[in-house]
Amino acid sequence: MSLKTLEKEQAFHLPIYKRFPLVISKGLGCSVWDENGKEYLDALAGIAVNNLGHCHPAVVQAIQNQAQTLMHVSNLYYTQPQSDLAEALVKRSGLDRVFFCNSGAEAN
Repeated sequence: MSLKTLEKEQAFHLPIYKRFPLVISKGLGCSVWDENGKEYLDALAGIAVNNLGHCHPAVVQAIQNQAQTLMHVSNLYYTQPQSDLAEALVKRSGLDRVFFCNSGAEAN
């Protein structure tokens, strides 16, 4: 791990959990690279996320397209993409309705 990254880690991060001594600098598909250019297979992908891989062109394009339209809208308003997603989830799940929330506490 670079000294600069380690110094920032020790100065600014609250050490709630132990981190792996690896600074990931980029990703593509199921691979990630450290700051020295060494390639790793990303077997973790993140905590509480869906693993879509890193930087898939279709995902990047979808994010860019949405970011040019709307970045975030509160659940106090309606949006067409949210309504479309609710419909798709209901049709695929067999449930009657869906509820979009901000956290696990809200979901409970």
